[in-house]
Amino acid sequence: MKKLNLLIVEGNLQAENNDFKNLGIPTHSESLKESLAYFTRDLNIDVFNPCSEKNFDKILPNLEKYDGMIWGGSSLNIYNDCIEIKQQISFMKECFKKINKILAICWGMQVAVTAAGGEVKKSINGAHIGIASNIEINDNGLKHPLYKSKNQKFNSPAFNFDEVVTLPQGAIHLASNKINKVQSIEFNSGVSNIWGLQYHPEITYNKMITLINFRKEKLINNRKCFTNETEVNKHIELIKNEIKISVKESRMLELKNWLDYLNAA
Repeated sequence: MKKLNLLIVEGNLQAENNDFKNLGIPTHSESLKESLAYFTRDLNIDVFNPCSEKNFDKILPNLEKYDGMIWGGSSLNIYNDCIEIKQQISFMKECFKKINKILAICWGMQVAVTAAGGEVKKSINGAHIGIASNIEINDNGLKHPLYKSKNQKFNSPAFNFDEVVTLPQGAIHLASNKINKVQSIEFNSGVSNIWGLQYHPEITYNKMITLINFRKEKLINNRKCFTNETEVNKHIELIKNEIKISVKESRMLELKNWLDYLNAA
């Protein structure tokens, strides 16, 4: 692999990342860097958080230097009207003008879809709490380089309450499961070719368990995903069983395939 210049965009608010740090939880950007390093260390990586910037003047003139961008997860909901979300959508639109290849993961896909004219709403079929089961690659996905060597049906780390309901114009739908019809897509906007994933190949199941424990009270009382702590612990046991059979390289294969896509240019 050649030396690649990558931009990682942090989707969480700084307050959330501070909470992560205090509890010893890696930020989503740190998880991304660690997972990418499993495949190659020939990377020059910059991390940028649009929520922490009052303007983008420092980074906008330099966007063309990046071979690709990965936009990761967040605890935000795209339909909430706040300045931080508006800033992220605005920055994504700027990236569409200058970065040719974008991997948009979970929140990142929701921001990209919204910036490109699609729509995201709260999922009507429930949420993924730490794991997405039985994601199935469709005929389009089986032909797509995103899924080279991937099993047609698989499980993956995931944590989301929302889903893409309207695709951007010209988008190609690649995979689904019972919770989210849109688990992955490809589309173009501006100069960018975007591969979008609703799940998290870059985050370990162990981190997902940590996040469930971190958010346990909200998952029970606010999100109403569980009725009590016993249900939460039963769900965690399900994820622990998945850890026993999960193969690291297979779980993260989408990252490898995207890196190969960058190197082929």
